[in-house]
Amino acid sequence: MNGKNDLCKVAIIGAGYTAREHIRAFADVPGVKLAGIHSRTRGKAETLAKEYSIPLVCDSVDELYEKTKADLVVVTVVEMSMRPVCEVCFQYPWASLLEKPAGYTIPDAEAIFAVAQKNKSNVFVALNRRFFSSTRSVLTDCAKLDGPRFIKVQDQQDQVLALSTGQPKAVVDNWMFANSIHLIDYFCMFGRGKIELVEPVVPWNPVRPGIVIGKILFDSGDVGIYEGVWDGPAPWAVAISTHSRRWEMRPLEQAVYQKRGERALISAELHQWDKLFKPGFRLQAGNAVAAALGRPSDSVSIDEAMQTMRLIQKIFSIEN
Repeated sequence: MNGKNDLCKVAIIGAGYTAREHIRAFADVPGVKLAGIHSRTRGKAETLAKEYSIPLVCDSVDELYEKTKADLVVVTVVEMSMRPVCEVCFQYPWASLLEKPAGYTIPDAEAIFAVAQKNKSNVFVALNRRFFSSTRSVLTDCAKLDGPRFIKVQDQQDQVLALSTGQPKAVVDNWMFANSIHLIDYFCMFGRGKIELVEPVVPWNPVRPGIVIGKILFDSGDVGIYEGVWDGPAPWAVAISTHSRRWEMRPLEQAVYQKRGERALISAELHQWDKLFKPGFRLQAGNAVAAALGRPSDSVSIDEAMQTMRLIQKIFSIEN
């Protein structure tokens, strides 16, 4: 915590598109001071620093902490750099917000998690879809509805396209962790209780990617179905069905519901923040600041993020 004025000093690691979107969001949070930035490409960091009046551009993570004494560091590096950057970050007492995924494979993620535990670090993961106004509307409404939930998640991934945009092959080979996490995390958002069973109905075939279907059973009685289409057309969509109401998010940033016995679709209101900022980022930033200052927060802990990573592993039957 940072004294009676509740100022929160925020440092940034990385200087790409996602870093810029985080900076925009954090700059809008009352009480935030953007204290410094570090990137392996100093020129990009200098550009962002000038644009957003960030006073310090540092040449290392160590320098970033020593010169800013930031309360929160936002780590927005590429997947294969996340682990070595975290190993340095977690040596310092700031809270950390890691861009997803926190590890491009299960062993990589478990290693990051182990370092966080060893250092007793306060670590969160930027699963920003949990902060969409669409998601929050559905969660709030479903909390009022009785009975089991049927959660259907539709995913689409294209490894050829991912490779063509410059993604490393090692990351693309594990693209379910890097990108399907956006969808599979909805099971952890909406499924209540513990997961009792994950059954691959149509198993993942890494040699010939195609259709992947998995069934998830919760001890609450909730049921989930994952439907992934790899290297073919399909939507990103989530549906939550109850006895009295069905919600659907397609696209994920929007939510509509249908009442039992009716055909009309009624839209949930979109929060202004999701129009002004990358959806979910502004609410996520406010919660990260609250967490860094020791206040109540809905920030997603690395423990929670690991639950989603391990669920992905089970759906795709991937060995460690």
